[in-house]
Amino acid sequence: MRILFLNGPNLNLLGTREPGIYGQQTLKDIENGVREYGEHHGAQIEFRQSNAEADLVTWIQEAQKSADAVVLNAAAYTHTSIALRDAISAIKTPVIEIHLSNVHAREEFRHHSMIAAVCVGQIAGFGHNSYFLGLQAAMAIIQSREP
Repeated sequence: MRILFLNGPNLNLLGTREPGIYGQQTLKDIENGVREYGEHHGAQIEFRQSNAEADLVTWIQEAQKSADAVVLNAAAYTHTSIALRDAISAIKTPVIEIHLSNVHAREEFRHHSMIAAVCVGQIAGFGHNSYFLGLQAAMAIIQSREP
């Protein structure tokens, strides 16, 4: 099981950026916990982060050959990126949308996801546990598709 975690803009600032909303753990802290949990359950975990939309689009396209599932925290691009939506639509690899905060309880512009309709599901509002829930969902999807 190969699971790719993709992280969008400003997630490199986790731990210091608005900790009341996003928590005090860094992205590296989250990665280490998810990697340990995933490997214990037979999953190979890869984490990537970029502030550049083009990097995320490229990695989504490449995931079709390198991953069995993608867990995507597109951050602000969730609400703006038709390019990410089109990239997700173009691949057969399942993509799970995650968010640390409950985007539906925040500013109105965060209520709409450009990518939700092309993802297999959305997890939001559980802080760093959104990543673990995304991992569990990805593993379940992969296992359900195995012959």
